[in-house]
Amino acid sequence: MEKNEIIERIHSILIEEFEVEQDKISPDANLKETLGVDSLDYIDLVVVIESNFAFKVKPDEFAQIVTLHDFYEYVISKINSKKLN
Repeated sequence: MEKNEIIERIHSILIEEFEVEQDKISPDANLKETLGVDSLDYIDLVVVIESNFAFKVKPDEFAQIVTLHDFYEYVISKINSKKLN
């Protein structure tokens, strides 16, 4: 899966599953403050990510994600490391 495909899928998930307004989505958007993702949404987001991208999310790694760019990079790195295994 290409980087752009991953980013597009993440955008679709945020818009469809979490009702994030498309105009708020940008790489520097803060997940909590800008996109309104709260602690319960984080749990749902982990479940959706695991099912859409087929890897296990480690809570301590996910806790480091602040911006949408961080989120992209996390998912991309997990998918790339999965390819290497």
